[in-house]
Amino acid sequence: MKILVLGSGVIGTTSAHYLAEAGHEVTVVDRQKGAGLETSFANAGEVSPGYSSPWAGPGIPVKAIKWLLMRHGPLVVRPRGDPHMWIWLLKMLGNCTAARYAVNKARMVPIAEYSRDRLRELRAATCISYDERSQGTLQLFRTQAQFDGTAGDIEVLKKFGVPFELLDPAGCIAAEPALAGVKEKFVGGLRLPEDETGDCRMFTERLAARAAGRGVTFLYDTTIERIEADGARITGVKSSAGPLTADAYLVALGSYSPVMLRPLGLSIPVYPVKGYSITAPISDAEAAPVSTVMDETYKVAITRLGTRVRAGGTAEVSGYDLRLHDARRDTLTYSVGDLFPRGADLSKASFWCGLRPMTPDGPPIIGGTRYANLYLNTGHGTLGWTMACGSGRVIADIMSGKAPDIDVRALAMSRYG
Repeated sequence: MKILVLGSGVIGTTSAHYLAEAGHEVTVVDRQKGAGLETSFANAGEVSPGYSSPWAGPGIPVKAIKWLLMRHGPLVVRPRGDPHMWIWLLKMLGNCTAARYAVNKARMVPIAEYSRDRLRELRAATCISYDERSQGTLQLFRTQAQFDGTAGDIEVLKKFGVPFELLDPAGCIAAEPALAGVKEKFVGGLRLPEDETGDCRMFTERLAARAAGRGVTFLYDTTIERIEADGARITGVKSSAGPLTADAYLVALGSYSPVMLRPLGLSIPVYPVKGYSITAPISDAEAAPVSTVMDETYKVAITRLGTRVRAGGTAEVSGYDLRLHDARRDTLTYSVGDLFPRGADLSKASFWCGLRPMTPDGPPIIGGTRYANLYLNTGHGTLGWTMACGSGRVIADIMSGKAPDIDVRALAMSRYG
């Protein structure tokens, strides 16, 4: 079958890889000059199935008010006249209940765990490298209230059989020795030893190169103008390179997926939530993180990627605005400098932002649509890297008419009615 994949981020590229592996003739279209150059470009680097949780949960509305008032708060809302923003925010608030959180979490963890296993399988089969490490993730608590508030998360981890360690300061230092110099700044941590880290862009670029080597066509520098339909089927895609046709079509355009789908009468509640990162060279290897440390107070993930330290964070609701705001850089540099003061040369840090495609309930949207030959793999939010290989394998199975290894019916767009 001839398949057209729209988007060459980590989701589109992994999908193309698995579709080609299943024997299909695959073409990938993207407006960028290469793979992984938008949201996949400089994310925090975590592959963290255990932390696959909805943003919407009990207590979030109250916490959001507090975060908005913090100098280095993790949340920023820049009001706009975009009705899609307000509808999305209202839907997210509607998911801020214990019951909805439990349902949404239960939908996210299986695909994340499955994805981690597929990533390990792919790495073993291809020997692909991407500054990867398999040394866990440490969620660091600066206050006793944060430490004491882990009971709910721990129950969920137990329910899904996710290994974890609840650590005192000494245990945190054993996992991340560089924290010994700032031991007065935290009271403990929650460590997930099976989590991994790696450079998402590097992975995406190298997987795209491998896919191209086995026959996948990548059309870069190609703007997707619209998807065209006739009745119950997609007939083609109008692009800057001319009309493109296939037997089946996959939308993996991240935050831009809903924009492309609306003219078809398809409405998915995916909205961009901007995240920022800085990447700095390691100045002292012994004073840098071993893997990923999540600064719970500021919601900043600090990750070691080869000879670099990357810090990612902030949830900025501001539409499709890609402007860089210095206040967000200040938050990231503050967190890194406070916990790893000698670990990275922050004076040489690069500054980046990207748009995370968020659903209001948390889980991604994977599966078919009312158009018989149109499929979706989008809405992964902050977990695109974590869920990429699993999502790519699942959608390849679905498009091939094969039952996926895990039940993903609850991830279809039909859950929104």
